[in-house]
Order: sequence, then structure tokens, then C-alpha cells
Amino acid sequence: MTVSDIFKFKNERIKVLHFTWFAFFVSFFAWYSMAPLATTMMEDMGWLTPQHIAALGICNVVLTIPARIIIGSLLDKYGPRIVYSGLLITMSIPAVTFAFGDTWAQLMVSRLILGSIGASFVIGIRMVAEWFPPKNVGFAEGIYGGWGNFGSAAAAMLLPWFALTLLGGDNGWRYALAFTGVICFVYGIIYYIFVRDTPEGKALVKPKKASALEVSTWGDLVQLIAWTIPLGGALAVSAWRLEGLGFITDEILYIVYATIILVVIYQIYNILKVNVPRLKKGVPEEDKYKFKNVGALNSTYFANFGAELAIISMLPMFFQLTFSLSAAQAGLIASTFAFVNLVARPLGGVLSDRMGSRRKVMLVYMIGISIGLVLMGFMNSSWPLVLAIAITVLTSMFIQGAEGATFAVIPMIKKRVTGQIAGMSGAYGNVGATIYLTLYTFVTPQQFFFILATGAFASFVICYFTLEEPKNSFEDEYYLTEAELQQQADADANLAKQGLERKAQ
Repeated sequence: MTVSDIFKFKNERIKVLHFTWFAFFVSFFAWYSMAPLATTMMEDMGWLTPQHIAALGICNVVLTIPARIIIGSLLDKYGPRIVYSGLLITMSIPAVTFAFGDTWAQLMVSRLILGSIGASFVIGIRMVAEWFPPKNVGFAEGIYGGWGNFGSAAAAMLLPWFALTLLGGDNGWRYALAFTGVICFVYGIIYYIFVRDTPEGKALVKPKKASALEVSTWGDLVQLIAWTIPLGGALAVSAWRLEGLGFITDEILYIVYATIILVVIYQIYNILKVNVPRLKKGVPEEDKYKFKNVGALNSTYFANFGAELAIISMLPMFFQLTFSLSAAQAGLIASTFAFVNLVARPLGGVLSDRMGSRRKVMLVYMIGISIGLVLMGFMNSSWPLVLAIAITVLTSMFIQGAEGATFAVIPMIKKRVTGQIAGMSGAYGNVGATIYLTLYTFVTPQQFFFILATGAFASFVICYFTLEEPKNSFEDEYYLTEAELQQQADADANLAKQGLERKAQ
């Protein structure tokens, strides 16, 4: 697959890729709609303060963590087409509610629910994997992630213009925010009509149970539980930050903590319910996979996507204060971090496809992130601005390229549970952002870059010792067991039978 191939729109595989990355674009356009209009909201509403905006920012991401886990299970069970369409249509409701909210309760609850749209990323990972073979999946996933993620930058550029110039008036910002909800609703319908889960004649292979991720050994079961607990921990940290800002009381905080503990216990119960009978019966050797590979990719997305979200949140202020720039100049420079996504993620996927070893590409990216962040930690006002920008862009290339390389590996681990694996790794990206941004409140920007570099290097070490080269990394078909191949054949035959029955009618 070459760059020119992605413009061959008559090819159904390419058409599905474009429909899917644009679905991701639309979801991120709605998800990141508040930040560029925050000051306008404060001016218009009067009572809204910077502390309210900070609290809404936390609400905007907190449910993304459990949502990515839930969405991962749903898409393995029902298929990406229904889940993507359903998510976009459902999230249009809180998007419009937030736009016309007048009270703190309306704004907080609608933003909290809307944060679930951040789980959309996981859905396209499975969809793209169904349409592209292993040898090309890295490039395709990179296009999906890189071009779709640009929706956040598009929101920053377009929504203020919609609100203040095109729409104008006192309620211009409200109509601009509502516009994102309308787009979600309309495109959810479009996606359902024009896209299908798999190429014609090929059925979707599903796990027998999707309430929890299947594992292969008792040791893997322990690892899965160990990697599940920090997801609840990140939610607890978010609640603690809201309490620190004064938006929830100690009593509510303890109720939230108790709820999180119960949810984590319930998830562990599901993990045991799915896997204990399976492990007692014995997992066929050919059906086994090593969970340590999932753990390694959890760590990479924690370190790369977590760092990206954290850096985007603080980079404009860092450049403004360090180099005595105006807010507009600093914002323009910081925006290069998002623009790089258009090229960096696809490049990470391409290199993973073409360098002969997906593992080695992942390792190079993680050590590159570590070095780039260390250099950023040494930045100060004595540096030439051009050099600081160059280092920032180079670091961004490594960070976002590593994201592309991460999701070039995920479909290879265990095809039928790709959604759940992508959901867990995707959730760890938000865990990383939550932990990093919490630590940022206690350190200087330079120290913060060193913390991010430490996280990236820790991931490099984890990957070096645990990440393995996937089976069939560069073949025309994914690795499937005999049982999965038989399930695929039966499902394909059923599809063909249904097609003949429809023609007969």
C-alpha cells in the first residue's frame, strides 16, 4: 500500500478507511469543542470562572477511561459499524445539552457524559483491522489515527470563527457548540448507511464472551487484574482533583471512591467469570497469546498519548512565559504539536509495516521520545526560539509516530479480541494524561518534561523485555487458530446463504 492508494476512492477498502477516519475526526471535533470557546463562555455567562473551566476539563476526560473499556467489549460483540454509529448519535444529545446549558449542573453532567465520545478511537482500530491485511494495517491505522485526531485542531481553529464571525451575536458560541452535536447525529446515520463491518463475503469473528478479555494462562490472569486496577486509580485521581478545586465535597468524594472500588471489583469478577472456567478446561496451545504484549502496549500508550495530551495542555503557556511571547504567538507555535499528527501517526504505521520488525520500530520510537523530552527539559529563555520549536516538533514526531506504531501491533496480538485490547491500551493513554497532569501541578515545566521522559524510558524498558514480534506481522492474513478459521468459514457460509435468500426474495 502506497500514499497514492489512499486517494483511490472507488476501492471499497479505501472508502471505508476514509469514512472511518472522518468518524473519528467528527468525534474529536465535538470532544474538544469547549477549550477554544472557554473564554467566550466565561464572558457571556458571567458566573463561570477559570476554576469552573478547569473542572469541566477534568469532566471532559474522566469517563473516557471506562468508556474505552466498555466500547472495546461492545464492538467485539456487535461489530464496529453499529457501535460507531450508535456512539455518535448518542453523544449528540450531551453535545447539544452542553451548548444550551445555563446552570453548573447542566454543564458538568453533559460534559461528563460527552467525555465518553473519546472512546470512539478504539472502534476504528477494529474496523480498519477488518479491512486491511497485516502487511498494510500499520499505515491504514496511522491514517485513521492521525487524520482523525486532527479533529481536535480543527475545533480550535474553526469553532471560534463560527461563534464570533460567522454566527455572531450573544449566542454565537452556543450555536457553534450545538453544531458539533448536529454533525455527530448526522454523520452517525451516514456511517451506518454507507459502511459495513467486513469486506463482502467475509464475516466478523467474535469472542464467545465479551464481558472481559480472554487470557491464556493463570499468570496472564494475574497480569490482567493487575493492569485493571490502575484504571480505577486514575478515576479516583480525577475525583480528587475535582474535590481540590472545590466542586465536590468530602462526602461526595468518598462516595465516588466507594463507587470506583465497587466497579473495579465487578470488573475483576467478570474477568474471573470469563477466564477461570476457560483456564480450568485448558486453553489449546494454538489459541494462546501472551498478555505481556498487551501490557507492553498499555505502557507505550500511557507514555506517548498520555504525554501528548499533557503537553498540549501546558505547551502554549510554557512558550509564552519562557520566551516572552504573546498568547497568539505561543498558541500558534504550540499548535504545531497537533498539526504534526497528520504526518507523524501514518509515518509510524508505515515504518512498522516496512522496516521488517514492528518490535524494533516500537523500541526506536520510545527511546526517541525519551531523548526528545529530555532536551525539552533543558529549554529555557537562553535558547534560540527556532531551536526550541525544532526540538518540540521533532519530539512530537516521535510521540505521535509511536502512537501509530502502537496500533500497528494491536490487531496482531489476538484478532478476535482486538476491540478489547485496543480499549485497554487506549484507556491507558488517558490514565497517562491524568497522572501526568496531576504531577504537573507540583513541579516546574522543565521538571515536568523530565517526568515525561522517565515515563517513556520506563516503557522502553518494559517493551525491551516483554514485547514480542507478532505472528504474521507482514502477511496477507492475520493469524487465526483452526477453531477461528472454522468459525470464520461457518460465518462466511451463513452470510452467503443469507445473500442467496435475499436474492430469491
